[in-house]
Amino acid sequence: EVQLVESGGGLVQPGGSLRLSCAASGFTFGRFYMKWVRQAPGKGPEWVSTINSGGGDTYYADSVKGRFTISRDNAKNTIYLQMNSLKPEDTAVYYCAAGGSWSTRSASVYQYRGQGTQVTVSS
Repeated sequence: EVQLVESGGGLVQPGGSLRLSCAASGFTFGRFYMKWVRQAPGKGPEWVSTINSGGGDTYYADSVKGRFTISRDNAKNTIYLQMNSLKPEDTAVYYCAAGGSWSTRSASVYQYRGQGTQVTVSS
């Protein structure tokens, strides 16, 4: 059974930091590009960041570039999203998803997706 389990979300003040994790199982993790996608209330999904299968290439949406860092540990079948300088507009449910080079910057094309973790940025 394929599982993607996100954790690390919560309530944080503007300017604060959070680190999200996503633990994967049930598929060959090291062969997949992995991404983070978010969805704010009342809005469609937004692509946030992608990391290639080996971890050497990363991609970011302009809205998070310079503030967020994606990484992966293939030995632990886990990806991470370090989020710094958080803003209220970063408030959303954050999902991790598995895909390939064909869907690097897509918010809606992937092979597997987790259930999400809530991030709320508010004072």
